Formats: sequence, structure tokens, C-alpha cells
Amino acid sequence: MSSPVQLILYSKPGCHLCEGLQEKLEGITSMNLLIDIRDITTRTDWFQQFQYEIPVLFYVANASDASPKTDSSNQVDPQAMNQSLGESSSAFLVPVERPSPRASIDRVEKLVRRAIAKTE
Repeated sequence: MSSPVQLILYSKPGCHLCEGLQEKLEGITSMNLLIDIRDITTRTDWFQQFQYEIPVLFYVANASDASPKTDSSNQVDPQAMNQSLGESSSAFLVPVERPSPRASIDRVEKLVRRAIAKTE
């Protein structure tokens, strides 16, 4: 089996959009996904950053294997990244485009693959 694709989903309890996206991600069977679901109500910095944006999904790319090829508007604040991933991490976050709530599992998979492709 291929190595897992690491994703971070910023969410909060009772958010139907977040729950819907999580269900669709869990429904993707063609990829080995490792999903870290982060409750923004557990940390002030996450809440401040994402309270009006959830669900927010990131692909965790390994910096030793890839380099970001996104424009500056799509890059994640390095300080926020280090807080999310740990100071010694060699990974960086690539935003995954937010799907429509009515998007199919296939559409969500395509958005995840598109984020991965930005690092290849």
C-alpha cells in the first residue's frame, strides 16, 4: 500500500459543513488518507484564524520530497505552520480548495489530488 496522504481538517463540533467534508474524505477509497481533525474550539489561535472559514483542509507535504509551487496568496503563514506541525517539522501545508457542500466524493478526491500536484 502507498504511503499515507496526510491531511489536516480544521473543524468544530456541530458544524454540518465540517462533518459533511469529513464523511466525503472518509469515503475516498482510492487513496490512503491520514486525516488529522482539529477542533478549533480547543485552541485560541486556531479559533481566531479559522472561525469564519471552517471547514479548512490542508495537505501536509514533506519538504524533503517537494517544494511549494503556489502563489503567495495560497501559502500558509510559516509561524502558523510551525505551531500546527511542530517547530522541527520539515513539512509545509498546502491549502486544499474548499468544495461545495454538494460536491461528490470524486470531486473532493480531485481537489485533494490537485493540492498534491502543486508540490510535484
